[in-house]
Amino acid sequence: MDKTIDVVSLYPKDMNIYGDSGNVLTIRRRLELYGYRPVIHEINQGDAWPEQVDMILGGGGQDSGQSKIIDDFFRRADLLRSLAADGMPMLMICGMYQLFGEYFETSEGKRLDGIGVIGAYTVGQDVRMIGNLVEHSAEFGDVIGYENHSGQTFLREGVQPFGHVDAEGRGNNGEDHTEGARVGNVIGTYMHGSLLPKNPAVSDFLIRAAVERRYGATAGDGTDGRLAADEQTPEQAAELARLDEVAAQARKVAAARPR
Repeated sequence: MDKTIDVVSLYPKDMNIYGDSGNVLTIRRRLELYGYRPVIHEINQGDAWPEQVDMILGGGGQDSGQSKIIDDFFRRADLLRSLAADGMPMLMICGMYQLFGEYFETSEGKRLDGIGVIGAYTVGQDVRMIGNLVEHSAEFGDVIGYENHSGQTFLREGVQPFGHVDAEGRGNNGEDHTEGARVGNVIGTYMHGSLLPKNPAVSDFLIRAAVERRYGATAGDGTDGRLAADEQTPEQAAELARLDEVAAQARKVAAARPR
């Protein structure tokens, strides 16, 4: 495993609820099974930014968590915008998804600015949108997770949603059937659960983008559309197939659960 992929876990102390740390664990394990050496950098308030970064993962947090990290977050805003524009893969969940948008306006009318990576804005409401969720995506198929948020997020014209929900799902705002957003290689979503253990296609999208951005054509394409790693051993491939089967079973159970 001589090819390294450096992953930033952004604010894990304060923005990590509903199992969002499972996304980091999933990326680490899948990178290992593809034959790469994952290096996880936990970046909290005041921590130095790593010299090398290939992927950024951010989780959800309560209002108190957002208030703790907001000053540090804005000091890194120009860097995050630059990396997003340069094609770095990022997954931002719930509260971090909102902060990657233009602004969040509370139900009391207080406005918290975002960094504008995603053309979207969020308005708080008194009723929370909670429940198991299946959304439909042309690129990733059905994406399965769990939403729990009070903010209604509205995408600007031309911004691609991460997926669409049926009538029983609430998604971004409970009105237009969109869920999340996709800008380049940046994904924002309200999907907790953790998201990535049950959605290998999303994990592999992030890994592929990170590997190709760092190593170029060596990432390759497998015959089934998945990442093909030159360093992957037969044993690693077999273990990855076993994990994907477990994920398929978990997806089936989760999709059948009532909202």
